[in-house]
Amino acid sequence: MNEITDDKLNKYFEVAERAFEKAKTSNQSLKLDYLKNARVDFLDTVERYIQDAKHFLENDDKVNAFAALNYAHGWLDAGVKLGIFEVNDSKLFAGVDEISN
Repeated sequence: MNEITDDKLNKYFEVAERAFEKAKTSNQSLKLDYLKNARVDFLDTVERYIQDAKHFLENDDKVNAFAALNYAHGWLDAGVKLGIFEVNDSKLFAGVDEISN
């Protein structure tokens, strides 16, 4: 399917916002100050992309809303890979191996 449907866009909003909340509340035991600063910058960037996506959607621009959500999630995934966010959720983040409890 080559169409960005309302259902698809709503799903991406829900996933991006859940991942953002999980990243914000993830472990913050970073020892290096520059990583602490990077975490703040990453979260700010993600939040801005999600807000941009909402703005695009309000203006009936589904393509750019979808793109902004994908950028937001890319920043979250990059933050996980760099160790800025310590999460254990392979459904929300790429490349995360869940640990069995």
